[in-house]
Amino acid sequence: MGSTVSVDIDAHVASVRLNRPEKMNAVNLEMFAELSEVGDRISADSSVRVVVLSGCGENFCAGIDTSIFGADGPGIEAATMAPQAPSPANLFQRAAYVWREVPVPVICAIHGVAFGAGLQIALGADIRYASPDARLSIMEAKWGIIPDMAISTTARNIVPLDRIRELAYTARVIDAPEAMRIGLITRMHDEPLAAANSLAEEISHRSPSAVRSMKQLFDAGWSAPEAEALALEARLQSALLGGENQREAVRATIENRTPNFVD
Repeated sequence: MGSTVSVDIDAHVASVRLNRPEKMNAVNLEMFAELSEVGDRISADSSVRVVVLSGCGENFCAGIDTSIFGADGPGIEAATMAPQAPSPANLFQRAAYVWREVPVPVICAIHGVAFGAGLQIALGADIRYASPDARLSIMEAKWGIIPDMAISTTARNIVPLDRIRELAYTARVIDAPEAMRIGLITRMHDEPLAAANSLAEEISHRSPSAVRSMKQLFDAGWSAPEAEALALEARLQSALLGGENQREAVRATIENRTPNFVD
């Protein structure tokens, strides 16, 4: 793996960290590619039950590295705007959307700033914890572009559209308490990474089969027509009932012990 993203997998938890602290973890082309690769690697690892996404240094992510922009406009090849099959997302979108494609829960810990690309990466996570002094912004208007890292899919069930419009049109910076009020973050914690790790540990002790099915249900079912959502619930539940991990969950609960699940 390259140098802009670090990955450590231990006790079923994958710790993924943006690793350009000297640049406030600003996202360059290398990091865009590495985030996609990391997501694919985690998706293929059946031992991973939960992901914690954070940033090295004093910030989560200051946004896109401005070196990507040329003096006369973006120095971006057309090929990078095409979907990265089999994903529907292109190179830039996938840095955020890949966390939706990962089949296990992703918890993002935000400290310092999460601007532009950084906030959009965070929106790809299932859950966002932020420090009370964190600052967030949909900042793309400052650079004369739109927020194009899958925000039209990741934010649709998180924040009301009028709130997203207001933040995007103005590129306004907001603090964590306001982000909490409008639903942009899940909770505030003085130590968001420690809180994220604690939650990850708790989730890792639940049936990985059930948790993966829950993520599938929430991602696919929430925007589906009611009949399709109900049918998806039934299919997922039928696949779990009587399975090895479901039986082990029942035995461990009755026997008051730690369950021993299979991946």
